[in-house]
Amino acid sequence: MSSHEPPHESSGPAALRAVAEQVAAEAAEHLRGLPAPRDAGAGGVSTKSSPTDVVTASDASVERFVRDRLAALRPGEPVYGEEGAGDAAAARWVVDPIDGTVNYLYGLPWYAISVAAVADGVTLAGAVAEPAAGRLWSAARGLGATLDGRPLRAAATTELAQSLLGTGFAYRAERRARQARMVAELLPQVRDVRRAGAAALDLCAVGAGWLDGYLEHGCNWWDWAAGALVATEAGAVVHIAGSPGVDGLGDAGLGADVTLAAAPGVAADLAAAARRCGADTV
Repeated sequence: MSSHEPPHESSGPAALRAVAEQVAAEAAEHLRGLPAPRDAGAGGVSTKSSPTDVVTASDASVERFVRDRLAALRPGEPVYGEEGAGDAAAARWVVDPIDGTVNYLYGLPWYAISVAAVADGVTLAGAVAEPAAGRLWSAARGLGATLDGRPLRAAATTELAQSLLGTGFAYRAERRARQARMVAELLPQVRDVRRAGAAALDLCAVGAGWLDGYLEHGCNWWDWAAGALVATEAGAVVHIAGSPGVDGLGDAGLGADVTLAAAPGVAADLAAAARRCGADTV
């Protein structure tokens, strides 16, 4: 598609969703055309907050691509991205060029590109594209969530003991240790726990009913901006501490930077169990 196309006239959720879907899908195609980071040599990989917090040349390339496409399709609308930063308060678009960079680095297929349209910090529409699988998740506020065009619905699970829980861990060793202690205490109370390595996709998985719940501390805005809306619009209860419009549990007492999404039948029980396991101290 030409970069000279006119911008969409509407700024409603449906129109924003169409842009997010288009840009995320095009960015996935762009990423598939880039050399694998290990093929690019040591110069293609660096670190950020810790030695385990990696960033690849592909992360930067995808974010530049997304910013260029949004500038063409929605000129003048500010972008806030993981690699290129920007003014979070003024953001119209929130971008994670590769959510699950470590998976991408190792050749594991569970990684994605997340593009969300926001207003005053609230997500109006978003899309999460999986370059390896070719899947496209999307949602618009009040208009539902889909996977490759098919409507999504969160699981009907009502028993925490029969729930499959997703989680994730921070990059810094001392916090990983605290998270691991909490998860170890939660593990006997659920069916099992999965750590797949991409927050946006874990949230989408809750929306699809592939997970009954997801709980993680330390996620950034770009990690959940699109995926949380997918889960919400699929009927999941979603709570992200301190985030406007994502307060499905009110004052949950789970910590200042917790992200929780769950099937409605187990959300309250999961939150209560997490509190008992020390979530607010993670």
